[in-house]
Amino acid sequence: MNKMLTKVLATSIAAVTLTAALAGCGKGSASSPAEGSNEIALWTHNAGNPDELAAVQKIVDSYNASQDKVKIKVQAFPQDSYNDSVVSAAAAGKLPCIVDIDGPNVPNWAWAGYLKPLELDTDLSKQLPSTVAKWDGKAYAVGYYDVALAMMARASDLKAAGVRVATIEQPWTKEEFQDALTKLKALGKWDYPLDLGTAGTGEWLPYAYSPFLQSFGGDLVNRDGFQSAEGKLNGDKAVEWANWFHGLADQGFMAKKSGKDSTQDFLNNKSAIIYTGSWAADKAKAAIGEDLVVMPPVDLGTGPKIGGASWQWGVTSACGNSEAAMDYLSYSLKPENVAAVAKATGAIPATEEAAAQIPAFAQGGADRIFMDFSRKYAVMRPETPAYPFIATEFGKATQDILNGAEPKSTLDKAVKAIDANIKSNGGYKK
Repeated sequence: MNKMLTKVLATSIAAVTLTAALAGCGKGSASSPAEGSNEIALWTHNAGNPDELAAVQKIVDSYNASQDKVKIKVQAFPQDSYNDSVVSAAAAGKLPCIVDIDGPNVPNWAWAGYLKPLELDTDLSKQLPSTVAKWDGKAYAVGYYDVALAMMARASDLKAAGVRVATIEQPWTKEEFQDALTKLKALGKWDYPLDLGTAGTGEWLPYAYSPFLQSFGGDLVNRDGFQSAEGKLNGDKAVEWANWFHGLADQGFMAKKSGKDSTQDFLNNKSAIIYTGSWAADKAKAAIGEDLVVMPPVDLGTGPKIGGASWQWGVTSACGNSEAAMDYLSYSLKPENVAAVAKATGAIPATEEAAAQIPAFAQGGADRIFMDFSRKYAVMRPETPAYPFIATEFGKATQDILNGAEPKSTLDKAVKAIDANIKSNGGYKK
């Protein structure tokens, strides 16, 4: 499985574990184990991602060589154990100074009192909005890259079915999408013309499918105060989304459970249209060449939407030398550093200055469309400490609906659980 997709799939369960653990620890800060020394610990989940880890280590080495006041020391964990390591450190009062965090989970960490607001000597307004995580009006984490969802197909297949290629200027409407799937299915070339990655679990479910809900006009929660999901996750627009989503399977357009590797299935010509991320683009281009077309998601009523935010960096409240930690993060955001990490991951660079250093993402580059999608369509997953719980409940509801559960009652159940969680945590107030 592609490592960027693996990151997306792995975060949800870990986030819920962390939420529970931090709630058990109570809010507040702790003392860093390195306090009083000139060594600053940086923890990352990238032990299993050698290319990204090497790029981060190179930034650290460069920073360490640029000054003699402090030394940043990298400690890399396997992704599967990373969040557990952070939980244990939080419980013991031994958090490191610098941590990486999956963007949607930043508000939860900030609410729990384990992150400081960022105070950097760099202009965060130059970043793609989805690469800056905020809570309560303050930025708590910043990233070097993002990824973007898209639909991919073979131009020859669309032409054979009499279907136009969707563009940023003219995305498919819901009606056009229905017509396209009907015509593609009529060709008889595939068991299912569409692959939305329905075998996915964990964070893939809200990341991939809540943008469809939002395009209909619903949402995961009422973003005005983040105190209730009532009317947003179970209103008329949400029910319309649920019926549409289940209907794709009911009409035989997609499988209720796709293959484990949707990208490879698409390359093996088992589907006509795949809904996937920018991480799959290079492999698809290498296999399909000029016949590959990259299209925006469908406009289901309020314009195409995609999920925003990936892994980002923050400074813990335990840090005994937060000024130096912030100085390192500022240094790490130089365009050449952002470009180096984006190159290593194949992801969308967080700034235009960095993109200009990567031919594929520079203006006119082969992958520039993904940066355009991110800037135009990205919707941050709700910036609330309740997000990990919301994500889990939405994931359960989505799978139940896909498997035939009655939409309204299923969404009502999710709303009831979400609202109870928010209430039991005092509204997740600061």
